[in-house]
Amino acid sequence: MAFSAGQSYKFSTNFDPLQQNLWGSKPHISSFSLKDINFKQCDKPNILSKKPLYISAVLSGFGHADESKEFKSRDPLVQCNAYEASRPQSIPINIEFGQEAQAAATQKLKIGLYFATWWALNVVFNIYNKKVLNAFPFPWLTSTLSLAAGSLMMLVSWATKIAETPKTDFVFWKALFPVVVAHTIGHVAATVSMSKVAVSFTHIIKSGEPAFSVLVSRLLGETFPLPVYLSLLPIIGGCGLAAITELNFNLIGFMGAMISNLAFVFRNVFSKKGMKGKSVGGMNYYACLSMMSLLILTPFAIAVEGPQVWALGWQNAVTQIGPNFIWWVVAQSVFYHLYNQVSYMSLNEISPLTFSIGNTMKRISVIVSSIIIFQIPIQPINALGAAIAILGTFLYSQVIEFLS
Repeated sequence: MAFSAGQSYKFSTNFDPLQQNLWGSKPHISSFSLKDINFKQCDKPNILSKKPLYISAVLSGFGHADESKEFKSRDPLVQCNAYEASRPQSIPINIEFGQEAQAAATQKLKIGLYFATWWALNVVFNIYNKKVLNAFPFPWLTSTLSLAAGSLMMLVSWATKIAETPKTDFVFWKALFPVVVAHTIGHVAATVSMSKVAVSFTHIIKSGEPAFSVLVSRLLGETFPLPVYLSLLPIIGGCGLAAITELNFNLIGFMGAMISNLAFVFRNVFSKKGMKGKSVGGMNYYACLSMMSLLILTPFAIAVEGPQVWALGWQNAVTQIGPNFIWWVVAQSVFYHLYNQVSYMSLNEISPLTFSIGNTMKRISVIVSSIIIFQIPIQPINALGAAIAILGTFLYSQVIEFLS
């Protein structure tokens, strides 16, 4: 009903159930008039606009100046937040796709640089190595100088803190010894082969290394499924076709490449068995390998060829070539160590399959570049044999990866 602030009305003392719930017992409330209530006009709703009139009156009558301290408004049982619910909300996901993609791209770039450097260094080494052997046909000394240059470079790197000095012990060197022996034989045999035949022919024969790997593993008791043996057929057939059609065939050169294949297979076998779990790897591993190989090879090189023969051959080479011959010797020695060092560093970053594919592509680049630079005459059927052998090497690596 309507009323004005000037009128006086009496309120009954009948108490509502809500009041009893609030107070716990029925209080005594005396009559009062609306004149006692001070109504003020303000922009914001006052307390009387939020509560029923009789509750506000009771609170005022009892002297509660701030009812929010004693009575808090109840939250509704069901909140209708349709507007907020319809708004799209993002779900935080702690996955940093940008950093992962950047890391993957960086790794691919790193591997690509390793491969490009590896191939380039190998091509340069083979070119200078063949030039030195053509003018100075002493493969034992040439092999020794290659190891000596690498050992000296690594000693300087360790002394100047460019590379971290490896922590080795007697057990490490004992396990490394059979690996070093096989590596030394393979290194010298490959150099002897290149001193007798073309670089391309040596690398065509060396592409048959997987066949020796399966043969040695089979002799050691390991068995292989039929697809592995079938993948060896193009390797063997291609190498045989290239050897038969080689215009400048030399038995010593051919046997040197074959012995090199066999020695490097044993090097890999000994390395897997003896060096498993060793902390030294990558660049330092090859440095230790080179130093011990140098100690083993030096007395054999002196016994087989000798200083007197070297002095005479060196004088003839300098007379024919000039001062550039010294540069050739230094270049082939330095690049030999660098390309092997990068190959071992690459092996730490990639899988064996990727390394095998890279090695196959490396042989292709060496064969093609040597044919162009040294103008080696080659017949179409000889080129076909080389292509079949290299393709067989690639097929073999794919089969091994699939079966593993």
